[in-house]
Amino acid sequence: MALLSSATGLRISAICFALMLLCGALAVAASVGETAIPVQTVMDTIANHVWHAGRDVDPIDAGIVWNYRLSRAVVAASCGAALALSGVVLQALLRNALADPYLLGISAGASTGAVSVAILGLGAGMLGLSLGAFIGSVLAFAFVTLLSLQAGRGTGAIILAGIAGAQLFNAMTAFIVTKSASAEEARGIMFWLLGNLSGVRWPDVWLALPMALIGLVVCLWHARALDAFTFGQESAASLGVPVRRVYILLIGVSALMTAVMVSIVGSIGFVGLVIPHAVRFFVGTRHGMLLPLSGLIGALFLVGADVLSRVIIPGQVLPIGVITALIGAPAFALILCHGRVLR
Repeated sequence: MALLSSATGLRISAICFALMLLCGALAVAASVGETAIPVQTVMDTIANHVWHAGRDVDPIDAGIVWNYRLSRAVVAASCGAALALSGVVLQALLRNALADPYLLGISAGASTGAVSVAILGLGAGMLGLSLGAFIGSVLAFAFVTLLSLQAGRGTGAIILAGIAGAQLFNAMTAFIVTKSASAEEARGIMFWLLGNLSGVRWPDVWLALPMALIGLVVCLWHARALDAFTFGQESAASLGVPVRRVYILLIGVSALMTAVMVSIVGSIGFVGLVIPHAVRFFVGTRHGMLLPLSGLIGALFLVGADVLSRVIIPGQVLPIGVITALIGAPAFALILCHGRVLR
């Protein structure tokens, strides 16, 4: 009992520490930019808007913090958490260390769906970007699943099918942009596809943040089922897990989280691949601990990547997907070389 209590206390302490780091990162992200704003001004601005504290803050600084930087930071955190959670779920359900929304073509399908709605006007105005992205992500994953089943049941089949599916949907996106978009639209969309938080505002927060929180709650509710899936579907069924229902639900939640984030910020790679492995390296494979910490570290990672994208080249903002790839690829190579990936 004492050992269980100690483990629970350690788990709560780790989550609280990661949460405090995330809050600090959000404050720093809201203060960094072309115009440097003190963190105290950021805190005063938040207090004025949330608690009507009446603190004396320069209106221009307050407008920059509240209307631009803070909303951008919150969306970055939501996106990082959602992608990391999707990576954890896909790696457990598919029992493959390389499974993540980007490699399985889910992000590419979501991009195709969003671009089809935005440029081709599919749905005659009845489909929003998020719904179009969700439909595209589901179609992409269905294609990848069917192709992997046709190719064979080896652990690498779904990854190879995912690479093929991602290339196919990326090609479709490029074809739509090249054929139907104006030069200005094409430039904006190609920049968006690499990950772009420049146009994010508070309405995007009210879409991204609830989606990430709902996804976290659903995944945590099925943490024990995910533990069982780690040993295979037959083992999960023998432990009383309703395999088909849980599989469809969690795949659907992962696809929906990915689609919503892609519709807002574009396609961002390596978050869903690297973060779960990095967290698993320290806390093990139990999903009751792995899920919340992966969400928090994923949020922290993407907020940090967004800050880097704004300061690494003075006067220019890099696509955030470039930063995640520059950090994520070496990090995953390091994890791979140490052999600490899920077998």
